[in-house]
Amino acid sequence: MSPRTLNPAIPQAAVFAALGDRTRLSLVARLSRGRRCSISQLTASTRLTRQAVTKHLRVLEGAGMVHSTRAGRESLFELDPEPFAGMRDYLDFVSAQWDQALGRLKAFVEE
Repeated sequence: MSPRTLNPAIPQAAVFAALGDRTRLSLVARLSRGRRCSISQLTASTRLTRQAVTKHLRVLEGAGMVHSTRAGRESLFELDPEPFAGMRDYLDFVSAQWDQALGRLKAFVEE
C-alpha cells in the first residue's frame, strides 16, 4: 500500500490492536529474526503455556501478521511483513497530516 493509494478511512486497527498486547509484541519480536518457529520454540525460556502462545498467535494470524505452515506434526509460524508496511504507510499519512496542521498553526501564529 503506497501513501498515494492509502485510504485514511480504513485504519490499520487490527494490526495496532494485535500489537497492543505485550505478549504478542514479544512474539512478533522473536519472529522478526526471520526464522519460522514452532510453538515449542516460542514458549522456550518464557513462562507462557503452549495454549497461551497459540491463542496469541491466532490473534496475530487474524491480523495477517503471521502465517503458519505444517511441518509434520508441528505448525511453524512466520512473520508476514506486508501488514507492517501498511502500518508504516498509515503512520506516514497521519504524520504528514500533523505536519500540515502544525505548519498552518505556525503560519497563523506568525501572522
